[in-house]
Amino acid sequence: MTYGRLAMLSSTICSRVRLVLAAAVFCLMPMYTEASVKPTAEELTAISARGRLLADYDTASWLATDALTATHPKSEPAAHYIAHKSHAGWVVDFGSLDATRGKFMVAYEATQTGSSYRFEVKSFNPAREDTGWNLSAAEGIETANGDFGNTDRPYNAAVLPAENGTLYVYLYPAQIENGVYPLGADVRYRITQDGRKVVEKRQLHKSIIESAPVHPGEEVAGGYHVHVLSELPEDTDVFFVLVRKPRVPEVIIAGHFTYTIDVHGVITLADRPQ
Repeated sequence: MTYGRLAMLSSTICSRVRLVLAAAVFCLMPMYTEASVKPTAEELTAISARGRLLADYDTASWLATDALTATHPKSEPAAHYIAHKSHAGWVVDFGSLDATRGKFMVAYEATQTGSSYRFEVKSFNPAREDTGWNLSAAEGIETANGDFGNTDRPYNAAVLPAENGTLYVYLYPAQIENGVYPLGADVRYRITQDGRKVVEKRQLHKSIIESAPVHPGEEVAGGYHVHVLSELPEDTDVFFVLVRKPRVPEVIIAGHFTYTIDVHGVITLADRPQ
């Protein structure tokens, strides 16, 4: 996967950059020989919605973890953190499966308060038993991790509701350096409602790219990268745009198509220069 960054430039230079980028895009395009089907607006809207929810899940999880850490818990937070969005906001539960794998034991719970990303934490002693979403999600994470295997860097897991009661489980590389945001080597599983069987596995990107940190006084207009696995942007492309700081648009070249993801996570199909 090829990645680049566009700096803020004068209008004259920008015009030249657009021409050079157009030529570079053409050279980097995979050479597909068969006609491609133009993606529908519904497909792009669905990708955008999943990417936004994934970004919210990730943000809620790390803020809830920070809130829990600030309480100086007497024990380790637990094996899994699992979030879900309620009518009042995000709730993140920290716990682990019991010995029979029939219950999820919640040790701590962080609940979003008000419209801000502020979380209040409460602990449970003894641990609270859960046989609903948390149990299914924890089983789903275990199933996905078992298929994915060991990695040489930390990974995050997120679980979102999917169609027909199934679960989406995302595994994606964690940020390990301030200001550097990883994208790639990620996968989305669709798993049965009980969390124990893989229905579908989608490799989203192959290799990992790391966005270069933005230095003081430097302005960035946007970034771009090239897909080699599909002709669609992926959920984690939207996620990448929404969690990266500063938040800037991303151009994606995927087969015959070029897309732009704006700072709100909206995907636009662009006309490729002829």
